[in-house]
Amino acid sequence: MPWSYNRLWVMLIYKGMKRSQLIKLAGINAAALTKMGKNQTVSMNILGKLCEYFDCGIEDIVEYIPVDGEKAPPPTARSK
Repeated sequence: MPWSYNRLWVMLIYKGMKRSQLIKLAGINAAALTKMGKNQTVSMNILGKLCEYFDCGIEDIVEYIPVDGEKAPPPTARSK
């Protein structure tokens, strides 16, 4: 999977917080946390709630890790 939530897990360890506490305090559901535990995608709403709770940026929670040799395509210019 190209997504990693290791930064979130490190943050939880640093703060001495359990996943069950995070569910309650950040207002997210257990299914979303389970998906994150498997490095699966979750909604921007979930990521937003986590950012709001921790007062951090999305890059402090999730990291994009390209699959072997995979590069993002260059942005294309839109014509007006």
